Amino acid sequence: MPSTLSPKPSFDFANFTFGVQATDHMLLARYKDLDWEDFQIIPFGEVTLSPLSMCFHYGQTVFEGMKAYRMIDGKINLFRMKNHHDRLNRSLRRMAMPEVPEKLFSEGLKSLISTEAQWVIDDPDYSLYIRPFVIATEPRLGVDAANEYLFMIILSPLKAYYAKNLKVKVETEFIRAAHGGAGFAKNGGNYGASMLPQRLAKKEGFDQILWLDAAERRFIEESGTMNVMFILDGKTLITPPTGDTILEGITRDCILKLAPEQGLEVEETPVAVDELTSWIQAGVRVEAFGVGTAAVISPFESISYLGKSYSTYTGLDAAMYGIKQRLTEIRRGILQDNRRWNYLL
Repeated sequence: MPSTLSPKPSFDFANFTFGVQATDHMLLARYKDLDWEDFQIIPFGEVTLSPLSMCFHYGQTVFEGMKAYRMIDGKINLFRMKNHHDRLNRSLRRMAMPEVPEKLFSEGLKSLISTEAQWVIDDPDYSLYIRPFVIATEPRLGVDAANEYLFMIILSPLKAYYAKNLKVKVETEFIRAAHGGAGFAKNGGNYGASMLPQRLAKKEGFDQILWLDAAERRFIEESGTMNVMFILDGKTLITPPTGDTILEGITRDCILKLAPEQGLEVEETPVAVDELTSWIQAGVRVEAFGVGTAAVISPFESISYLGKSYSTYTGLDAAMYGIKQRLTEIRRGILQDNRRWNYLL
């Protein structure tokens, strides 16, 4: 579908709240009779669904999160587009939902971003957040996979997801995911179940939580909406391995590949919470941070476990900042993209 450049938005790019303002247009495609219909780029607006639509009742909702950046040469970069499409389909398979064909995803996204190109401004701290999602729309009550779906992509401007270093709490009562479940999928249920423990932690003065494994309540898995990493004495980066309880983060993958270029050793290994606290008590300089598409790298300034707070390192010479800068420069076209992560418009 040909795209037409949307007029320059009347929007204050210096002062806004992420996730409240959408751009002027969105993508929409429908699945019916075992096939996806041609996509449309339409003005952003409300979507009408029957109260019987199965997404309201049985949790068949899957989403992705990715970003577009303005390169220093003026082109637009759809960062790691193929990886996000692949992960969307992994999530859809787990939720018994139809996969989105590559052509629909890529051509639709390119058409939408081309239409909204003036929302991708030249600012190293800015990106245009891309939210593809699929919901079950068949109007039927009955616990089964739906036969009708809606695929949409909406866009929202983004600067810093977290504007400060975070205070996090190790969650010891609730769990996020168990083996054999859907913890690796970006489905709505994973996030809905996290709301209560997140809210309780915020009432206690924390910004985020660290999830432990469901089986032993011993090993650190994720941090709220992010993968989690640790750097010890500026030499070794450690992160829990992915699996069916941990999201296969694309920013996580970027950092694991870039860290050796910053002189760091990389270990994907389980991290016990007792091991983490013992490192800090022994005087190891521990950098702790969450990583994700929206957050990129979000440093933790303290970790609370069983009522005791442990300070982590956030000094200006912390190694995590160097990795973040390197990733930013690849996305912006300052450093060469040797891994073909950038898709340019």
